[in-house]
Amino acid sequence: MKNVPLKGIIAYPITPFDKNEKVDIKLYKKLVERLVKSGSHGIAPLGSTGVLPYLTDDEKEAITEVTLQQVNGRLPVMVGVSNLTTERTIYHAKFAEKVGANAVMIIPMSYWKLTDDEIVQHYDKVASSISVPIMAYNNPATGGVDMSPKLLKRLLEIPNVTMIKESSGDVQRMHFLRKELGEEVAFFNGSNPLALAAFAAGATGWCTAAPNLIPKLNIELYNAIKNNNLVEAQEKFYKQLELLQFIVSKGLPRSIKAGLTILNEDGGYLRSPLKEMNQLEIEKLTDILSKI
Repeated sequence: MKNVPLKGIIAYPITPFDKNEKVDIKLYKKLVERLVKSGSHGIAPLGSTGVLPYLTDDEKEAITEVTLQQVNGRLPVMVGVSNLTTERTIYHAKFAEKVGANAVMIIPMSYWKLTDDEIVQHYDKVASSISVPIMAYNNPATGGVDMSPKLLKRLLEIPNVTMIKESSGDVQRMHFLRKELGEEVAFFNGSNPLALAAFAAGATGWCTAAPNLIPKLNIELYNAIKNNNLVEAQEKFYKQLELLQFIVSKGLPRSIKAGLTILNEDGGYLRSPLKEMNQLEIEKLTDILSKI
């Protein structure tokens, strides 16, 4: 695989806010450090867990810069730079590269339905503006655009689009990518409940918010896969499956924030319109975590 700086468990930090809904940089640095010390193989700020669409340009830049400073070269860092317009996506991609990001991740965000040609042009223009590798992120539930396997194959023809993150929930797409492109393609799982199936299909890594709560289990699953120990991999996966399903169904920012509180860690506040989980949901999450 060419120019693929990431593999394994890629952890997504939440973006915490203070009680006035301002980004809490001091707390964010502590949360990033937790992920680094927990054994994650990479850090990916400004994804859906990091509430990218809810941040101003200045806030995105601050999060990007402080992440690189805190990680300080100990792990690769991939920064989410997605935006509705190509111009703003290029702007944030250039900034991420300038401050030292190892890669950037882009999901096509759209109010109107984009054509395949428009999406290819979008990625091509960003790619021609930077030199670091790009992960093309397919998540129709959050981006509003579902990139077909055929389109993803076209994107991989762009020289520095070297990675695909598949979050559609369809593991068959991962099989298609591997079958059509062989082992040269680096695809990453972004659908938490499909972690085991994705690794079985040949995923290079798993991009997930789960290491905020259960890093040991996440890493043990990956290690079992690397050691070709299917029985152990199944055991580690089924132990965490209920939690993975829960955090996805309730929304990653609010679920991770609540989970950190349950674990006696400060997760900060959320930014409106997001609200904290209700008491019944918190009790359910507490029960799930206690079983693990």
